[in-house]
Amino acid sequence: MTQILSLSRPQETAPVPLIDLVAQYQTIRDEIQEAVQRVFERQAFVLGEEVDTFEKEIAEYCDSRHAIGCASGTDALVLSLMALGVGPGDEVITSPYSFFATASCIVRLGARPVFADIDPVSYNLNPQAVEAALTRRTRAIIPVHLYGQCADMDPIWRTAVKHQLPVIEDACQAIGSVYRGRKAGVLGTMGCFSFFPTKNLGGAGDGGLITTDDRDLASRLKRLRVHGDFGGYNHIEVGLNSRLDALQAAVLSVKLKHLDTWSAARRANADRYHQLMQEQGIDGVVELPSQGPEQHHIYNQFVIRVPGGKRDEVLNGLKKQGIGCAIYYPKPLHLQECFSSLRYQAGELPESERAANETIALPIFAELGADRQERVVSTLRNVLADVGLIQPQKSIRRAA
Repeated sequence: MTQILSLSRPQETAPVPLIDLVAQYQTIRDEIQEAVQRVFERQAFVLGEEVDTFEKEIAEYCDSRHAIGCASGTDALVLSLMALGVGPGDEVITSPYSFFATASCIVRLGARPVFADIDPVSYNLNPQAVEAALTRRTRAIIPVHLYGQCADMDPIWRTAVKHQLPVIEDACQAIGSVYRGRKAGVLGTMGCFSFFPTKNLGGAGDGGLITTDDRDLASRLKRLRVHGDFGGYNHIEVGLNSRLDALQAAVLSVKLKHLDTWSAARRANADRYHQLMQEQGIDGVVELPSQGPEQHHIYNQFVIRVPGGKRDEVLNGLKKQGIGCAIYYPKPLHLQECFSSLRYQAGELPESERAANETIALPIFAELGADRQERVVSTLRNVLADVGLIQPQKSIRRAA
């Protein structure tokens, strides 16, 4: 008797989520509950001892002299620009291929974002494009460490020093990533972090933080986050209400102890994806993420490129088969309607636009596991075959 073993379709199993926060929580449940209960027992919910402790821990982790907690990653960017005095008439160079806050923080202060195109491999700012975007009105540069890998900071920093410009790292997706032996957050004048729940270090809600080695900037940031209060209701400038909650700090302190282990698991998952996709013959069809020289990628996202205008078909095919996936980001910032007054045109920043049309993020969270990764890859191969980007796998006949 002969059986036909089909390799063309995986056996139906439970869906694979893009991220699973519950799985992570179950591994540290008792630690989290104890930390939260401690805050409730003290009834000290805003700034205070928990926040002070967490700021010291992050400063040590990043090898920064100062760390200033705030309400979100967005506020971290806004506060950093405020501390530098950026305002109307100023320009800030940044990436058009990023989360909205990277540019909105500039506009909120009355300044103008000037977008420089990205490197097509790393998705981070192209240093040559930064140099070309400089004008006499440029006041700062905001490189983004996208998807968990640092931008190429040495040439960006050389440009900044040459023109006496501060550099604000948008490291909201990159805590723990390393560039030439130094961690994200200490590669510029200031580093901005987000603790949105889906980050590698995610809180139980919104939260953010700024790192800096500059004592004067640190003092001003601490003042700006509390309405510009110098102490005793003495407001010497207008700031924000942007304080890190003690509950968030307590949760994040617990999670920080596990961060490197979780990031290592993400890196192992990335390696496994490369191996599985090579075995399935996918690596020559889609473009896989890569790690630059002297970089330590922490894979906040695992992003592939799908060529031939087939990205949306592949995305929909994966979703129909229960594979969690998403697009980060479907429309570059220079083409967003709210920034139309900047007068950028389609085709002006081609690499950012191409990335927006070709990329898909696959599950990469630490608790993913080999079995679910195999399902992601086998399903991806089938979908690629369905849309005509790869040959279907043949059935194998076996004697019973």
